[in-house]
Amino acid sequence: MTKRNQPPDSDAVTADIRHSLQVLGLLHTLGRIDEHLAWAAHEQPAPGVLLARVLGEEAARKIEQRIDWRIRTSGLHERKTLEAFDWAFQPTLDKALVLELARLDFVRRKDDLIITGKAGTGKSHILQAIVLCACREQLRVRYARCVDLLDDLYAGLADGTYAKRLRAWATVDFLVIDDVGLGQVRKHDNEPTAAHTLYNLIDRRHGKTSTALTSNIKFTAWGRYLGDVHLAVATLDRLAMNAIRIDIDGPSYRQHVAEERAKKQRRPPSAATPTPSRTAKP
Repeated sequence: MTKRNQPPDSDAVTADIRHSLQVLGLLHTLGRIDEHLAWAAHEQPAPGVLLARVLGEEAARKIEQRIDWRIRTSGLHERKTLEAFDWAFQPTLDKALVLELARLDFVRRKDDLIITGKAGTGKSHILQAIVLCACREQLRVRYARCVDLLDDLYAGLADGTYAKRLRAWATVDFLVIDDVGLGQVRKHDNEPTAAHTLYNLIDRRHGKTSTALTSNIKFTAWGRYLGDVHLAVATLDRLAMNAIRIDIDGPSYRQHVAEERAKKQRRPPSAATPTPSRTAKP
């Protein structure tokens, strides 16, 4: 006769747990369930402690995966950090301000950011590092060079998806437009100017979300570069209203690296130490 309240078979319970984890998609916990059960058997924790341990690990793994997904879909091609930035090479740059920007309070305030300076001064490095910080905060982020962003919107005009593409760029929490002034923008008679396209985007984002740009040309040259002086001025006017401005007045780091490499290549090879001759034994 079967006794009532007989404890369930431990193997059957473990199998049920595995099945449930599989159904729920908790694959990280599924892969570590034996370790969790062994820890529980050894430590004899309170039920709540065990549950907190298991769910805490699973939640941390989920967050890590989401952050990685945001980075991969942000448009970044390199994962640069502020820790890797050579602050000593740009002594006039306000390090404290840049580190403050990395806290992303300006993004939450929906302020904009404009970084200007000559090529190679670290503008892109700083913004790419801030994009990483925003991804880690699980913000919706997109990064693109100016010419690539414009090309994407022009492609929308060609295939009828312009409104959808514009909405995708306009609604992210943080948009980074890198290298305004670098690269050739399209100029076709039957298409709106680059200035018109960029203005439409900035106007939609203005006051609602945060936008950051870098440029290696003066603001007075934006009209000629984008194809319409008046719309370029209107775009800058909207950006400047709530923008934090940083101008990096320093040398090119890339040029510095190239010069150092050239110096090493020009150095004559060190003279080989002569091997002492052996005296023949008599």
